[in-house]
Amino acid sequence: MSDYYKGKRSRNIYSPTDEKPFKLSRSKIDLFMECPRCFYIDRRLGLGRPPGFPFALNSAVDSMLKKEFDALRENGGSHPLLEQFGVDARPAPHDMIDEWRENFKGVQYLHEPTNLIITGAIDDLWINSKGEYIVADYKATAKEEPVTELTDKDYHNSYRRQLEVYQWLLRRNGLNVSNMAYWVYCTGNPNEESFDAVINFDIHVISHEGNDDWVEPTILKLKKTLDADVVPEADLDCDYCLYWNDRDEVVKEAESK
Repeated sequence: MSDYYKGKRSRNIYSPTDEKPFKLSRSKIDLFMECPRCFYIDRRLGLGRPPGFPFALNSAVDSMLKKEFDALRENGGSHPLLEQFGVDARPAPHDMIDEWRENFKGVQYLHEPTNLIITGAIDDLWINSKGEYIVADYKATAKEEPVTELTDKDYHNSYRRQLEVYQWLLRRNGLNVSNMAYWVYCTGNPNEESFDAVINFDIHVISHEGNDDWVEPTILKLKKTLDADVVPEADLDCDYCLYWNDRDEVVKEAESK
């Protein structure tokens, strides 16, 4: 095993005999939803999926949006985008906003039935005229046509689950949270005649009426999976499982010749 993965295996591995609360991020819940086998190998055995490339441009857009909304948060104003799309909301002042946005901290809640600390780092928190808090998330991409709605694609469903876990976490931290959540979706336009060191974005505020009823039973189910001493079967819809299985078969076939 490479030194890289030896290092990764030493971090945050679940043990059924450990009485200390175990921290589990929102993204790991989504991993369980995608493939229980990959989840188990990651959190129980300590071997995660190969890392993807960092999306530096997306992070830059995220940072700039946060600066814009934070400037308005201080004076209680609304953002022009919210007015343009008819959203009853303004950036919400809150003492915990900085920590709730921070990776590896985020919003946290100890789920006592499982002894799991569920975490998730939000992008933004708004509030409407009813005093309800609103989860907001920033997305950036580049397409021929701007993203104006989400479809039934797998990664769009993952975006929906992301918002709903955040809603669940904030409610368990005592906030009155609206069912309505929003994406600020920025689509880079590749159709301009020249670059001129500028990317123009079409920005749309897209709503989602969340339902976090699935979160609690999913946490109970994944805890049962973590406690088991049997690795779940490979998921036929999981590209990683399919690759690993096919790779082993190809190697065995080559070695048998």
